[in-house]
Amino acid sequence: MTARIKLLGAALVAAAITVVAAVTVPAPASAATLTEVTAFGPNPSNLRMYLYVPDRVAPRPALVVAVHYCTGSGPAMHSGTQYAALADRYGYIVVYPSVTRSSKCFDVSSPQALRRDGGSDPVGIKSMVDHVRQRYDVDPARIFATGISSGAMMTNVLLGLYPDVFSAGAAFSGVPFGCFATTDGSEWNSQCANGQVIRTPQQWGDLVRNAHPGYTGPRPRMQTWHGTNDETLRYPNFAEQIKQWTNLHGLSQTPTYTDTPQPGYTRTRYGGSGPTAPVEAISMQGVSHSLPVDAAEAIRFFGIDTTVPPTSAPPTTPPPSTPPPGPGTCRIGYTVSAWNTGLTASVTITNTGGTPVDGWQLTFPLPAGQTVTSGWNATYAPSSGTVTARNVAYNATIAPNASVTLGFQATHTGNTGAPTSFALNGTPCATG
Repeated sequence: MTARIKLLGAALVAAAITVVAAVTVPAPASAATLTEVTAFGPNPSNLRMYLYVPDRVAPRPALVVAVHYCTGSGPAMHSGTQYAALADRYGYIVVYPSVTRSSKCFDVSSPQALRRDGGSDPVGIKSMVDHVRQRYDVDPARIFATGISSGAMMTNVLLGLYPDVFSAGAAFSGVPFGCFATTDGSEWNSQCANGQVIRTPQQWGDLVRNAHPGYTGPRPRMQTWHGTNDETLRYPNFAEQIKQWTNLHGLSQTPTYTDTPQPGYTRTRYGGSGPTAPVEAISMQGVSHSLPVDAAEAIRFFGIDTTVPPTSAPPTTPPPSTPPPGPGTCRIGYTVSAWNTGLTASVTITNTGGTPVDGWQLTFPLPAGQTVTSGWNATYAPSSGTVTARNVAYNATIAPNASVTLGFQATHTGNTGAPTSFALNGTPCATG
């Protein structure tokens, strides 16, 4: 069991830090920081609570509970995903629960965890939500859960146990509520992980209904993501989640809407064709357990992607376009975090010249064997060879002595080194 949990954690280290190039998150200066909260209420499994409150909180803000993967933590979920950056833009509050047991996996298998107010992790997470609601004017109709792998399983559990608390959830590589159930104290259910637990929609729905008998109110909306090549929580779990949540909403298994939001992705919606349908499912062709975590799409599904109006003076008009920087007027910082056959790279461009750069593209030779699979704060093309990263709308201007940070995830065949050179708008940059 321990070996399997370590495998799950290793597979998810990559997933937790993967975001997609489509995310357009502004990067204003922020004084907001992640803060640990103690003594937040009933906490039978000794979870830790981390809270992120942006500088500008929306009136009646939404609350997002972001649940980490096995071997992860609340701070890792905070730093490795875009939920906090999006909170800066949209003004919602984020809670990051953190496991203290040795596996760092959430309990989604014990009888206590699968019964409303039965004990274990769900009770502690519910206490975190209650704590925030007591101190901030949170809109009770806009409380959401999202998670990766173990956290995606917990997202299913939270929505199943507390349909009167959570309005919607987004599960990245999870399993249905109750699928991981065990009675011997084990945290691991091999049959479920291998996609061998197959039930009818009614049976899946009854598992949730029996966990909170007597509840007749509305059920939370669910968005679920899964890669067809998931080697840790096998792909059949995707269809089983769809069965469960469509049944809970009284919906047909036949989609009301199908599209391809990007190559290789198939999105189906049930019970509606709009962006906040009762159930939305995204199948990712050829993607493993280390799937891209598109926080912006989760926030869109939650319906809380409305920019907070500025309380200060409006921004000044950007300066007009200027010529490309001259020699020696840019510096590049480059750091790599690698694992197995993957890596992430963080790139910082600093304008060391005396005039603003208005519109930029950064060109660099990607080392042999590396292939870009996703990125953020820029668009990337091609995926290998000599790559060009182009600005997105919110970071097009780099003022003198200012910097922008971008990054990407890539696969590799053993060479995890950095590019040998960089050019900004065709002009070589210093490095280091």
